[in-house]
Amino acid sequence: MTSTLYQDVAYSFMRFFAGGLFAFHGAQKLFGLFGGKVMTGVPKMLAAGIIEFAGGLLIALGLFTAVAAFIASGEMAVAYFTVHIKTAFWPILNGGELAVLYCFVFFYIVWRGSGRFSLDRLVRRKK
Repeated sequence: MTSTLYQDVAYSFMRFFAGGLFAFHGAQKLFGLFGGKVMTGVPKMLAAGIIEFAGGLLIALGLFTAVAAFIASGEMAVAYFTVHIKTAFWPILNGGELAVLYCFVFFYIVWRGSGRFSLDRLVRRKK
C-alpha cells in the first residue's frame, strides 16, 4: 500500500516538473522571460508558445491532463520532424533530445492520466 503512495507521489512530481519546465519554454516564446526572446510575430512560434505555456501549466496542475499532454506530445513530435531532423536523424546529433523526451513523457502522461494528486481528481471528487 505504501509503495503505491510513493509511486503516486513520484508520478505527481514528474508530471509537475515536466509540465512546469515545458511552461517555461512557452513563457520564453510568449513573454521573453527566462532569457528568451518574444516570438509572437512568427505564427508557428506563437502557436508553440501557447501550447507550451498553457499546456505545461495544465499538465503541471493536473487539469485536463490527458488532452493537454496529447497536444503537447504532438507538438514535440512536430518540432522534431520539422526542425531537428533536417540536420540528422538521431536526436543526439541534431539537438532534438529534449523534444523527443518531452514527446514520450507527455505521451506516457496521456495514458497514465493525471494521477492521485491533481486538480482533475479534485474536480471529479466534488461531482
